[in-house]
Amino acid sequence: MLPSSHFAPIKASLADCDCLSHVIEHTDELQTVQSSQRQDNSEDESGKRARSAQLLASEFSEFISSASRLENSYRALQVEVSILGLELSERNAALHASLSENERMRLALQQIVDSMPCGVLVVARDGKISMINPESWRLLGLDPAQVGEESKTTIQQISVVSGVHLEASFLDESISESEQEYMVCSSSGNRWIEVRNRRLFHNGVQSGRPDQTILILRDITAQKRAEEEREAGRKAMALAELTTILAHEIRNPLASLELFAELIETDGVGRGQWISNLRAGIRSLSGTVNNVLSFHGSSTLALTPLNLPALIDDAIQFALPLADQADVSLKCLIECERAIVMGNEGALRQVVLNLVSNAIRHTPAGGSVTASLSAKKEGGENYVVEFCDTGCGIRPDQMEHLFEPGFSGSGDTTGLGLSVCERIMKQHNGRISASNAANAGARFTLQFPALHEELASR
Repeated sequence: MLPSSHFAPIKASLADCDCLSHVIEHTDELQTVQSSQRQDNSEDESGKRARSAQLLASEFSEFISSASRLENSYRALQVEVSILGLELSERNAALHASLSENERMRLALQQIVDSMPCGVLVVARDGKISMINPESWRLLGLDPAQVGEESKTTIQQISVVSGVHLEASFLDESISESEQEYMVCSSSGNRWIEVRNRRLFHNGVQSGRPDQTILILRDITAQKRAEEEREAGRKAMALAELTTILAHEIRNPLASLELFAELIETDGVGRGQWISNLRAGIRSLSGTVNNVLSFHGSSTLALTPLNLPALIDDAIQFALPLADQADVSLKCLIECERAIVMGNEGALRQVVLNLVSNAIRHTPAGGSVTASLSAKKEGGENYVVEFCDTGCGIRPDQMEHLFEPGFSGSGDTTGLGLSVCERIMKQHNGRISASNAANAGARFTLQFPALHEELASR
């Protein structure tokens, strides 16, 4: 290198040397600082790389942990899916088995319904027939072709074609089971059908139109004919019984009447007595016939306003020959001259004659029978008629049987008189009762509801 290439001459003064020394020192310090800075910068880069590596490792570790948890969850989910799939398969199998069992039961039920000896109709809420068995077609005298497709058949169509008003049973909104009878006319004769109505509510609320109505049809023709035959037999037996009673009760009075008629013809002196006895026998015979006819009859009485005192007095006069023949005093005590009741004159006359005849029959000769009429207020205005005798009275063991048909205390009568009296009093909205009087005789009491004067005058 040439000398001219240097900034300063090689040889220099001491001052210059000192200056050069300071420059060198400054240069060294600068290099030291730069070296320190480079070292610091290198250390910062290493720290950053170390921290980045540590953070990356931490994040990777967290990723590994999450991936592990996700894998475990996936495995658990797979297990649950497998279990659910198994349960679903089991439930599907059970459902198929249940559907098969339901179908089997439905077919069995259909076979049972089809083979039942009674008709079965199931009607939906809208009136369409959801089930009808062959016996229903037979009982109604119908052919399924007459009403078209069964699934579209309605109860209205069945009613119109068959002539049996089944729609009335379907529309019946009574909660309880009801029964109705219908007559079906056919070429083979009339038949009777009984229809029962059963209402079904699926929601449990038994109000309004039911969800389904089941109509049960049963042929009761044989039952109806049997009832008619029983009724005819009952009437025949009643007629035979009536004939027997009348023959028994009339035979003895007729013999007496024949005897009295012969005495009237031959005995001119005692003709009056025999005529009186004849009249008594006729009245007794008339009372017996009336009792038998009233007991076996079922007709209702025609009631009209009647003056009770006049009717009782007339009936007592009618019974006087019976009392005279038995040597019994018959008296009539009436406290009121006018007592209006709603009654049937013939029936009430028969009640008075029965009670008076019964009292005379149980009163010894020389005794008395008294009929009295009074007005008493017992919860309302009632007219009370009493018949008292001086006989032996009523035994306690006979008291509860007095008004039973056929019961006779003495055994010498038909036992219909008091039961006929009770029936007639009930038809007059009245009442009859029996008791023993204070003088050991019997007392029979009649109570009649009074009819007000303004009603009686209409």
